[in-house]
Amino acid sequence: MTHDLLTPREMYRADELAIASGIPGHRLMEAAGRAVAEDIVRRYGARPVLVLCGPGNNGGDGFVAARHLKAWGWPVRLALLGDMAALKGDAAMMAARWDGPVEPLDSMAGAGLIVDALFGAGLSKDFPLSLAEAVRDAGCPVVAVDVPSGLDGLTGRPRGASIRADVTVTFFRRKPGHVLLPGRILCGEVVVADIGIADSVLQEIRPRDSINCNIQRPEPAVAGHKYGRGHAVVVSGGPLHTGASRLAAEAALRSGAGLVTIAGTPEALAVQAAHVTAIMLSDLEISALLADRRKNAVCIGPAAGVGVETRDLVEAALMSGAAAVLDADALTSFADENERLYRLIELGQGRPVVMTPHAGEFARIFKGLEAADESKIELARRAAGRSGAVVVLKGADTVIAAPDGRARVNVNAPPSLATAGSGDVLAGIVTAMLAQGLPGFEAACAAVWLHGDAASRHGPRGLTAETLLTAL
Repeated sequence: MTHDLLTPREMYRADELAIASGIPGHRLMEAAGRAVAEDIVRRYGARPVLVLCGPGNNGGDGFVAARHLKAWGWPVRLALLGDMAALKGDAAMMAARWDGPVEPLDSMAGAGLIVDALFGAGLSKDFPLSLAEAVRDAGCPVVAVDVPSGLDGLTGRPRGASIRADVTVTFFRRKPGHVLLPGRILCGEVVVADIGIADSVLQEIRPRDSINCNIQRPEPAVAGHKYGRGHAVVVSGGPLHTGASRLAAEAALRSGAGLVTIAGTPEALAVQAAHVTAIMLSDLEISALLADRRKNAVCIGPAAGVGVETRDLVEAALMSGAAAVLDADALTSFADENERLYRLIELGQGRPVVMTPHAGEFARIFKGLEAADESKIELARRAAGRSGAVVVLKGADTVIAAPDGRARVNVNAPPSLATAGSGDVLAGIVTAMLAQGLPGFEAACAAVWLHGDAASRHGPRGLTAETLLTAL
């Protein structure tokens, strides 16, 4: 699938498998460099080009791109970081085919476009700030080969400094660094070029990471009925904090759940009753309410309050047999008892649990999990494995991870989603997907994608949680 993400190590393996199948490495390099040159010609008028080449294979791609641009009549200069004599293998072969001068890497003057072929996704040392600033100060478009130099292709974070590109041309498949922040910003537009590696190599690599995409969701049956689409339950906050749970409940109803009930105290329900019509209300204790097995998905957390009462509600929900979404206060309530939460999830095996933390909630419920050199993908994956739940680590680069190691990065969410209540809407959409029978990981992936798609359909101005509901 073109949505697969390959880590730098997995991409090296893809190259190795292609070479083992009979494609010489120099042919892959030739195809990569030519793809860069072709993309430049497609999008820019002829102008003075400065190609910056590094000492490895990324630099070899740059030599190829420079040769083709020069052959097509573009004015091309080439600067090398290091010595020609130090180049090895395919990079040395491609450097030998370059018939122009090789300058030292000391001046960007006169460049109308810079090709950054200094370092690729597997950079193992910090990139100098002075070089990144020199490229920036040149004031011209930058096309990066594979990734902008300095960007870690695994984590999406700069090692030291990083060049910022307008366009990045990568090969075969994207890497996590292309879609995680700030890498997605530093890469600019990402173009994935076909360089002759067969898709069949993925059968051996078996990548676990991918870009989140629109997946097949349950469709109402012609002869179906509302209970066939599931009955979602959303737990209300107190009488002065009903809005968040109401947003979640409305989102669940609009996302396909056949029935939705808000559960809470009589005082809270009196407020809810003034705002909802198609949504039902119940003041039954949560375990009694969920004893009706038709109520097959429950959401706890939006403005539920932090403390022992919410912990007890979570325990009752997890022991009920219903699928569960734990958001916001449901997570923070276990900040000092996270192992207890993990045990409860384990005890309730057989039904999916989805956690939807933002970064702050994640840090509270997964204390000590983060390592400085880990990607957001790996962080979410380890959290899912530790807790036994599907983890939706929210943000502009939301990551969805499953306990079995699968992970997806969402890329369709616009900045306008950074608004009060949008997370409550997401929790409700996840609950609706679970109520309709999707497994936990697929339910979370579908919900995150729908959330972003609805915001995009709304448009960039004036989005609120309420108008997001309408866009659903």
